[in-house]
Amino acid sequence: MSNNYVKYYREKMEVVKRNTFILMLLISGAVFSQRKYTISGYVKSEADGEALIGATVSKQGTTIGTSANEYGFYSLTLPEGKHTLVIQYIGYKPRNLEIDLLDNKKVDVSLPEEGQLLDEIVVTADKEAENIKKIEMGVERLDMQTIQKMPALMGEVDVIKSIQTLPGVTSAGEGATGFNVRGGNIDQNLVLLDEAPVYNTSHLFGFFSVFNPDAVKDVKLMKGAIPAQYGGRTSSVLDIRMKEGNSKQLELNGGVGTIFSRLSVEAPIVKDKASFIIAGRRSYIDVLARPFLKSMKDAKFYFYDLTAKLNWKVNEKNTVFLSGYTGKDVFGQGFNFSYGNATTTLRWNHIFSSKLFSNVTLFYSKYNYNLKYSDKAFEFSWLASIINYSFKSDFSYFYNSRNILRYGGQAIYYVFSPGETSFNIKKVNSTSKFTIDKQYALEYAFYVNNEQKISEKLSAQYGIRWSLYNYLGKGKAYTFRDTLENRSKILVKETEYKDGQSIKFYHVPEPRVGVSYVLNESSSVKSNYSRSAQYLQIASNSAASSPLDIYMPATNNIKPLIADQWSLGYFKNLKENAYETSVEIYYKYLQNQLDFIDNSNVLGNKYLEADLLQGIGQAYGAEFYVKKNKGKFTGWISYTWSRTERKIQGLSNNEWYLSRYDRTHNVNAVLMFELSKRLTISSTIVYLSGVPATFPDSKIEVQGYYLPYNSTGERSNYRVTPYHRLDLGLTYDFKKNETRRFKQSLAVSVYNVYNRRNAFSIYFRKNPNTNDPIDNEAIRLSMIGSIVPAVTYNFKF
Repeated sequence: MSNNYVKYYREKMEVVKRNTFILMLLISGAVFSQRKYTISGYVKSEADGEALIGATVSKQGTTIGTSANEYGFYSLTLPEGKHTLVIQYIGYKPRNLEIDLLDNKKVDVSLPEEGQLLDEIVVTADKEAENIKKIEMGVERLDMQTIQKMPALMGEVDVIKSIQTLPGVTSAGEGATGFNVRGGNIDQNLVLLDEAPVYNTSHLFGFFSVFNPDAVKDVKLMKGAIPAQYGGRTSSVLDIRMKEGNSKQLELNGGVGTIFSRLSVEAPIVKDKASFIIAGRRSYIDVLARPFLKSMKDAKFYFYDLTAKLNWKVNEKNTVFLSGYTGKDVFGQGFNFSYGNATTTLRWNHIFSSKLFSNVTLFYSKYNYNLKYSDKAFEFSWLASIINYSFKSDFSYFYNSRNILRYGGQAIYYVFSPGETSFNIKKVNSTSKFTIDKQYALEYAFYVNNEQKISEKLSAQYGIRWSLYNYLGKGKAYTFRDTLENRSKILVKETEYKDGQSIKFYHVPEPRVGVSYVLNESSSVKSNYSRSAQYLQIASNSAASSPLDIYMPATNNIKPLIADQWSLGYFKNLKENAYETSVEIYYKYLQNQLDFIDNSNVLGNKYLEADLLQGIGQAYGAEFYVKKNKGKFTGWISYTWSRTERKIQGLSNNEWYLSRYDRTHNVNAVLMFELSKRLTISSTIVYLSGVPATFPDSKIEVQGYYLPYNSTGERSNYRVTPYHRLDLGLTYDFKKNETRRFKQSLAVSVYNVYNRRNAFSIYFRKNPNTNDPIDNEAIRLSMIGSIVPAVTYNFKF
């Protein structure tokens, strides 16, 4: 019995061994057949060595692919074996790369410019149908070639004016600084120049931007699906990347215009290893006008900026970048006004492996603004500033062809100087100084984000950013108590805090999620939700933003602004991707929206927090967009319907009222037609509903004086007249001598063609034609009330 059992047991064990052996062979074969390797490297321009941001690397005949990041780095994981990769970037000849993937490989790719083969303007730098396939929505990218073809004020190419033609983007008007996105204030936009924040983006009170087009490589606006690596603002991110500098040969770019001239120099220090770029601009309207206007003999009316960047490829795994910007505006005669930005960024790229890329950033940013007045008897000055110091670390892990994991953290130290004021009576040599205490804060955040291709049609991007904020000493913190509505709060006590001592701590989790579903090759639907926290806000009670607006940090009295945004979009391409169309709807809910009580005093007010109120806000709308990418006739048309409201206890009878940045209708058309290879004409058409305003509806008499009075207490009870304008432009490229590298062009523009006097603001004064004390008249102030023609000569060598 026992022998039979042993025999039976041995037979069964032999069967198990054979089956186990076969199973092991099958598993090992499956593992072997699924073995994958990674190809990675950089995609750059063959002509000048510039990284091609967003260049696509895909496997031919499939939907498997990836895009180069902000530094031109790509990573793609594929099964072992032979593959054909297609590398593409609009404006460059595509390249097919045959590879036999038997191990991880590093392959850098250089794409040649299409040059004369490109007989048409291209208004996007993305691969065809990429707008359908990408997860992101509410994202716009303008390449510099397109911006340079658009008509511009006084013939000067302008980054900020260009993005104001996109759906959902407006400004408060000519003479107002910055831009507004989906009803948000200018402080709700995070504007980055090589990752350093720029607080005032305007020269000449908003007529020009601070970004020199000769030094800019890429412009990307994110107003909806903001990835988790960005934070600190609630409306948008404008990410501007500077050129690295030509690593192949010396290159000069410049222009001579009506208002200012510019010049940039870029060249290799060590060919293909280190290069630099230096670009400068200076206006000279004051110099030109001085011989003809004796009254301007001592006037100061100019601006300048200088941009520079250096990059060094240390070895195959490490690259270092150092970039900086400084600029200043000076205006006045007797009464002088100046403001300026300065930034410095140091970055280190490191490749840990074919799948792991990192970037470490240190940056410094400063914005300062001041007023000065001087005459024979009296002298006055006021100075304010905001300074940032930051450390930031970002990692990108290309897990496989379907997942890209990004994670990292950032710390920002703020120094706010709300105002330093001095008075000097020269006759008696008496000087008085008044300084509002500096304010300090530390903001830090950690994030993780995954971009996942779930199936051939379904993709998602999800993550979270956790921001933390500490309002710090040294200085005084004020405690107030409430009083009557729309009145300054009453000071209860002042508390002195030591250097570095915590006054108030906040933290906000900021989830972000976006989903994209491809319906077919030419259409898709996308949806997004994001939460953002903002720990500093502009304190301004004027009709439009100006360089004098004061930045207020979150304190024990001011809570951080928090925005939750939902958006839904439908995207459709037509005629083999020649046309792109889209419709996006959005709703944004804001907590701790900041506003002032009536008649608040902003400048030099140490108890400014007593005049601030916080409540809720909402913004919603629909954006319609049609863009033609190919052919001799290109451009885009956009229409936005929107509404932006606030509700704050104590203001406007505790009812909803329109934000001063509300514009119900916003229509933009940018049209470009290439008459020949050397001649392009263009036009810009703009229509905006007037901005809301609060005007008195009656008068009250006080000791014989009649004062304007708003009897209803309602805010935004009036809307200024609509803004509309037509601009025309012409760009002529001189015939190129094929034996020389010298290129030149002439840009002619006419701004405000039909002489529209758009209202910047409306104010009231006593009618000078009567003696009636209650007979007042409304005056419409226009910043530009005439046609403005201009000519600019551009050259490149």
